[in-house]
Amino acid sequence: MWQYTPRVAVVRGLRTPFAKSGTHYAHLSALDLGKLVVAELVQRSGIDPNTIQEVVFGNVIPSVKAPNIAREIILGTGLPRKVPGFTVSKACASSNQAITSAADMIFRGYADIVVAGGSESLSDIPILFSKNFAEALVTSSKQKSVGGKLGSFRKIRPKDLAPDAPAIAESTTGLTMGESAEKMAKENGITREAQDKFALQSHHRAAEATASGRFKDEVMTVLVPPGFDDIVETDNLIRGDSTLEAMAKLRPVFDRKFGTITAANASPLTDGAAAVILMSEDKAKELGIKPIGFIKSYAYAATDPFDQLLQGPVFALPVALERAKISLKDIGVIEMHEAFAAQVLSNIQWIGSKKIAQERLGRSEPVGEIDPEKINLTGGSIALGHPFGATGSRIVTTVCNELQRTGQQYGLVTVCAAGGIGVAMVLERE
Repeated sequence: MWQYTPRVAVVRGLRTPFAKSGTHYAHLSALDLGKLVVAELVQRSGIDPNTIQEVVFGNVIPSVKAPNIAREIILGTGLPRKVPGFTVSKACASSNQAITSAADMIFRGYADIVVAGGSESLSDIPILFSKNFAEALVTSSKQKSVGGKLGSFRKIRPKDLAPDAPAIAESTTGLTMGESAEKMAKENGITREAQDKFALQSHHRAAEATASGRFKDEVMTVLVPPGFDDIVETDNLIRGDSTLEAMAKLRPVFDRKFGTITAANASPLTDGAAAVILMSEDKAKELGIKPIGFIKSYAYAATDPFDQLLQGPVFALPVALERAKISLKDIGVIEMHEAFAAQVLSNIQWIGSKKIAQERLGRSEPVGEIDPEKINLTGGSIALGHPFGATGSRIVTTVCNELQRTGQQYGLVTVCAAGGIGVAMVLERE
């Protein structure tokens, strides 16, 4: 018996320009950035805010004062206060999770219109106190006399006053993302030259896309509050004038003696936000809106973080393709998140490897070959930047717009994330 299967449409996407941490958005929080992009996205869409039924947002480094950033965005943007919202965290795949969680709500018929996205500020990270000093502060707050309050600190030593800033490292392995990527580069034979060449391609393509106006419909202009005199129109991390010679002069960051990963071939610490509006296909037709794409399928997977941490997309990809009932050769637009050039090149190597397919994926044949020249045609995270919670939404929007521009039928998104997690999403054009 034939059964109607509803499709989830991406009707519009938008992001702030991405900025190197400590620059344009140095005094803004992830919440500030999230409110800016959602308010602008809803206004540009022309959708009645009263028809929005949920907001789902990704965030990796939450504020202790506003842990549910999604709900705070609703309250801070003039959206109806009746709209609920929830926040998700899946490391660098957080806004992918926000989008797929929203899509599932629509697919099940629980909502027709949902805003999903993510936001991150690496300029505004929580600084923690040592446990001894934190306990002294709590004890002091319970005392009623001045003497009692001061007495709470009598056991505190100078070392207890040192701040404890969060590290971008795996709590399980103790390794930073860069150290794990360095391990992958060594084990997979990814050379420094190959990494620099790939990174240079990312910068040049991002510069060309920006200059041509390619990002005009998906990047808003930000008048930075509170003074509104700093006007940000484009990403400030792109280096269109970079050369291989200049990149070759940089010293390795994570393994200074034998390493190959530098500031030039890795994604930088970035502030920014991105969001999309999702609708049921029927609702889009009812409103006379032409979607920019549809979510065909998705899959999440994970691998042992002690092995090759950032290979998660390799395990998610074949599942997403099978769920979409297509093969890799059917994909016309490919966007792979560039945490590091070494990570992208390692992902591509494993995806095309028969040995990996048989030994790691339990498959007789590899997923397929990916030409590095055919991915990220408008640049990637190395050049554009990588606000952890926002990157997935940026890539989904770009793939949908590229499908419209090129006329290709299917697009692919892959994102690696901390903890050995990976996501693959298949998008399609109407």
